[in-house]
Amino acid sequence: MLSRRWVFLTVLTTVLLLLHGVPWWGLVMMPHWPSPATAIGTAAAVVALLGFPLVMWLGHKQGGRDRLAAAGDTWLGIIWQLFAWSIFGGLVEAVLAVAGMHGTTPNRWAAVAVLVWVVGLCLWGTWQARRVPRVVNQEVTLPRLGAAFDGLRLVLIADTHYGPINRARWSAGMVARVNQLRPDILAHAGDLADGSVARRRLQVAPLGDAKATLARVYITGNHEYMSGAAEWVAHMDQLGWTVLRNRHVVLERDGDRLVLAGIDDLTAKGSGVPGHGADLATALADADPDLPVILLAHQPKSVRLSAPLGVGLQLSGHTHGGQMWPFHLVVRAEQGALHGLSHHGEGTQLYTSRGSGFWGPPFRIFAPSEITLLTLRSGDHPTTT
Repeated sequence: MLSRRWVFLTVLTTVLLLLHGVPWWGLVMMPHWPSPATAIGTAAAVVALLGFPLVMWLGHKQGGRDRLAAAGDTWLGIIWQLFAWSIFGGLVEAVLAVAGMHGTTPNRWAAVAVLVWVVGLCLWGTWQARRVPRVVNQEVTLPRLGAAFDGLRLVLIADTHYGPINRARWSAGMVARVNQLRPDILAHAGDLADGSVARRRLQVAPLGDAKATLARVYITGNHEYMSGAAEWVAHMDQLGWTVLRNRHVVLERDGDRLVLAGIDDLTAKGSGVPGHGADLATALADADPDLPVILLAHQPKSVRLSAPLGVGLQLSGHTHGGQMWPFHLVVRAEQGALHGLSHHGEGTQLYTSRGSGFWGPPFRIFAPSEITLLTLRSGDHPTTT
């Protein structure tokens, strides 16, 4: 136990030093600014390095202060962009040096360019994160889908992450846009909120006004298991949503039927929440094998379980499309999918949403949020538009 704690502290310290040290070196020291500017920049880097973990702990501990959590999350996003683009700036400086353009002036221009670029990215990323998500239209042909369901409108939202920044108005705007789409099925693919029901109730309340003609369904994501999963499941049930915890429902229209299933998040089993854990076999138990199956599974990599069982379409979130460049590289490698429609096995399609909200840093950079309108078509061969 002691060795693990030391490993954790060592890794954490190293990450904090790199995140703050690389921008400090590239933007403050290398340009050789006048002494007062260098002193101010160094002092700011030290204060940020020491204050950041304290603010994050005070904000995110149980019962922590939302304002401090929001401040810490915001700084995390800013320092990550400064870190990433400082490395890029350093590469530019190296190229200039090889070309014979080395010295104080090129270094200062590179540092200023990085700072201006990061400020612009963060302002733009804030707008991208806080706006009502755009609607992404995706047509999917689902084999064995009955003619009565041809043209069915399935609206997918995910990763709303209601958290320390109050987004009650944003939530109402998102629901209004969802209702404008006139969904037959409305699905929330998990990561509903960060924080307890008591603290996030007002932000989630607009979901009670969301409408769908056939079903409103919800599954847990990994963040529910840090925020009181059992309470959130009960709360969504109270709001009138059908919670698909390792079970399915059969939808019927004019004699045709469709299986709509959902599983707990992959992290549920190790969460300690009694009775929770992803169980696809139980979710599909007694389902007619001749009927098409749509599965809600929070993490895209769950397709490794669903494809061998012949699931026709899996709907997932979790990735946020990377949320902030260049996280998409890590997310794609870990999940196997980043966003959009992909094909797996002999007949399984996976749609991965970029998510409707944001987690942590209130920025979306090169990864816009979305509400997805999936129009289902009957046919023998999967196609997309």
